[in-house]
Amino acid sequence: MTRMAGGHSPRSLGAATRRWAAAFSALLAAAPAAAQLDPPSWTRPIAPVPLIGPITYVGTEGLAAYLIRTDAGAILIDATMEQNVPSIARNIVASGVPLRQVKLILVSHAHFDHVAGLAAMKRATGAKVVAGTRDAAALESGTPPGETDYGIIRFPAVTVDRRVRDGDRVRLGKVVLRAVATPGHTPGCTTWTMRIVDRGRARDVVFPCSISVAGNRLIGNRRYPTIVTDFRGSFARLAALPADVVLPAHPEGADVFARQRAGTLVAPGLLRTMVLKSRDDFDRELAKQAKAAQAGTAR
Repeated sequence: MTRMAGGHSPRSLGAATRRWAAAFSALLAAAPAAAQLDPPSWTRPIAPVPLIGPITYVGTEGLAAYLIRTDAGAILIDATMEQNVPSIARNIVASGVPLRQVKLILVSHAHFDHVAGLAAMKRATGAKVVAGTRDAAALESGTPPGETDYGIIRFPAVTVDRRVRDGDRVRLGKVVLRAVATPGHTPGCTTWTMRIVDRGRARDVVFPCSISVAGNRLIGNRRYPTIVTDFRGSFARLAALPADVVLPAHPEGADVFARQRAGTLVAPGLLRTMVLKSRDDFDRELAKQAKAAQAGTAR
């Protein structure tokens, strides 16, 4: 019998999950040609990785989806790409959580690599979708916000059940996550924070929204004119945020797997280091785009 990631057979995962896997198996073949330019790790399945406390990594090798168990069901942070839904669903079930026990899906930001699977995952789980209010319109239209140098990559539209603003709290059972508005990468980019108890000690866990430029137009962005100001504010805010454990939307950004294997997920100071590097990258890219814009005007 064919074995799946984590040593679970298709039979052990249940008929419902098998049906979802079959329903989405054709998506890889149907994916647009542009998707082939994405890193292979974004769609490479891996086994679920228990991280710390109630948090398990259930995403692919290169795109994070985090499962948080509570006494009233589970919370999923991000659904990644549409073709990843079957593997994430398998990982959720392999982690001991039936799909219908996923009650909330929290969104980091409205870019296809993190939300294209959102509509399918919502159908599979029946979960409510929670997202930053400034990204809600993009999610419900399937069109990302802002302007980029790679054009528009649309994704399946999804209804946002709750729109959150900075400081809003989302509760499921005894678990509470706080929304921290960190716009720039998208207008509604939302960093999620929670406190857990690890070996008798309280730990602040941060799921930072992306702060990379990643093709965003910083000069003359008509659809997002405040992008530069927003980025700068988010750098300052994230650098000051208490963070014992950092779990980003792209796991390599914090060496999540290597730290998990080494037992060094608890790393105070890591978030600030990441932010300062991203700020330097941003400043270089802003200067580059400004120079190019000036040269274009001169011509």
